[in-house]
Amino acid sequence: MIIRLIYIAILGLIITVKGPLAFAQERWEELFFKANKAYNEGRYEEAAKGYEELIRKGYANGHIYYNLGNTYFRMNRLGLAILNYERARLFIPRDPDLDFNLRYVRDKTIDAIEEQKGFIDITFFWLNSLSLNEIFWSFALMNLLFWGSLFLRIFLKSEWLYYINLSLMIVWFIGGISFGLKSYKVIKDNRAVIVQNEVNVLAGPDPQDTVLFKLHDGAIVRYERSEDGWSLISLPDKKRGWVKAGAVEPVMIDCKPVFTAG
Repeated sequence: MIIRLIYIAILGLIITVKGPLAFAQERWEELFFKANKAYNEGRYEEAAKGYEELIRKGYANGHIYYNLGNTYFRMNRLGLAILNYERARLFIPRDPDLDFNLRYVRDKTIDAIEEQKGFIDITFFWLNSLSLNEIFWSFALMNLLFWGSLFLRIFLKSEWLYYINLSLMIVWFIGGISFGLKSYKVIKDNRAVIVQNEVNVLAGPDPQDTVLFKLHDGAIVRYERSEDGWSLISLPDKKRGWVKAGAVEPVMIDCKPVFTAG
């Protein structure tokens, strides 16, 4: 699992920096230009198809998801807008335009569902401001500096180097914990978004079961499991029930679609 996460982090960085090389440069530029042009001219369905094709072809980064979220917002598809903004935030968590748009769209949703912060979010508050790629490469750099300074100390027995070693060890330790916790959050991220105007949440995976409550476009829930075309979801207040599988879209599906759009 750790090897897989390291692979995802490395691949995510490569795609973010060199995404256009995932397929022909001319084809990338053509698709991106057409999608942007369609968006600027108000042809939002065409723009959405263009951005989605870019993602399918391997160019999945925060800015593409952000553009796709903007497109769905223009189409008044609040759920799909929030879904893609949340995916964009995994890549560019500190982008001010993204933060503003996400808050703005969430304020327009009918269901006021507050996300509850756990112990990790409160104690290690900086994790939400950094992507998995950023934490991975920061930790890799810390490793290089820490072990390099230890190797240097074999040949140079000076007091100042001792304190540098001590400082780097503390930073290295915090970096390792941060990477481990961020990886855990990525693996356990079961957020999902309601993407239909109104959804009946049932007591069981059958259309004849009792309607427990209703949810609306853009509500963020927790996805638990699927069964025969139904999805079991839950809310922070412990309410849970079943919805049709097409009514809800996970923010992450085994990590890979978010980072590689595979």
